[in-house]
Amino acid sequence: MSSNTFGKLFAVTTFGESHGPAIGCVIDGCPPGIAIAPEDFAHDLARRATGKSRYTSQRREADEVEILSGVYEGRTTGTPIALVIRNTDARSKDYAGIADTFRPGHADYTYWQKYGIRDPRGGGRASARETTMRVAAAVIAKKWLKDRFGIEVHGWLAQLGGIRPDLPAEAAIDFAVVESNPFFWPVAAQVPELEHYINALRKAGDSVGARVNVVATGVPPGWGEPVYGKLDAELASALMSINAVKGVEIGAGFASVAQNGSEHRDEMRLDGFTSNHAGGILGGISSGQEVTASIALKPASSILIPGRSVNLAGEEVEVRTRGRHDPCVGIRATPIAEAMVALVLMDQALRHRAQCGDVAEARPRLPASAR
Repeated sequence: MSSNTFGKLFAVTTFGESHGPAIGCVIDGCPPGIAIAPEDFAHDLARRATGKSRYTSQRREADEVEILSGVYEGRTTGTPIALVIRNTDARSKDYAGIADTFRPGHADYTYWQKYGIRDPRGGGRASARETTMRVAAAVIAKKWLKDRFGIEVHGWLAQLGGIRPDLPAEAAIDFAVVESNPFFWPVAAQVPELEHYINALRKAGDSVGARVNVVATGVPPGWGEPVYGKLDAELASALMSINAVKGVEIGAGFASVAQNGSEHRDEMRLDGFTSNHAGGILGGISSGQEVTASIALKPASSILIPGRSVNLAGEEVEVRTRGRHDPCVGIRATPIAEAMVALVLMDQALRHRAQCGDVAEARPRLPASAR
């Protein structure tokens, strides 16, 4: 299996390369009757896009979605939905100088070892350009989840290099603030600090890593399969599939190592759970609390600072990656992380309905958090 498809009942297959004529996806298993139009994709695709601020890659793509199938008179039909976006601002000449060189920290070498051939233009299939179609597919998932269950998925940048949001640990995130700046940062007063930091990185030709947090509210209890289809395991797999992600945490994540059991366990009262260290998932099944996850993204390896590598001739060379690149890929990873969480939740919702749709609501049913 080449694994270009994820999901079981809501299955998404993506195709295309960074500098090919187009990228696209096919969504199979989408329920019929969902109202959808090309303009519905614009908001989330703009949130993910490059070229929208000076702090990301300056590649400027229109990202206009063409719906080729699966929608009739503005509603999904239950048949496969094909979406295509044409690439309009690729500059393949930027990569001519490294066509025969393996960029350190990139997938050039591993693709070559696996396939014996690679597309060097913008990283080909390994480019973050592919994630555009994940965000597009998730527009449909988000719409269905909100209409059916009131579920909303939101993310924010929780760390940029060594900078963290100046917020108390348990403070609520104001998503109006998050959406009001190009960093998806939850504290408006810190945005000038981030701007200065990224400008200095760009001037130095370097890059830095980041952390993105995601929360899904309104997820009912009971979703997930308890052994090999655990909700947290599938979330971890989906989030780890995002370019540059090197770590995933569910709930308290690695902070659980330093916690005692008396602290970590999320005690229950009739008025709700007293904490959410488990991230809304127990035994692989949603508990009805907020589902929370975090991802750690590595620094981009495509930087101007020269580095040592080898070429196809087996010679040691110095490589410097030119072109348009992000000083921090985490800045625009927020909508991508949201997309993967939404796609997993929709797939799990359909799987739960298929097996357990006739199961009556069990009592007691606790509120998400104690008042």
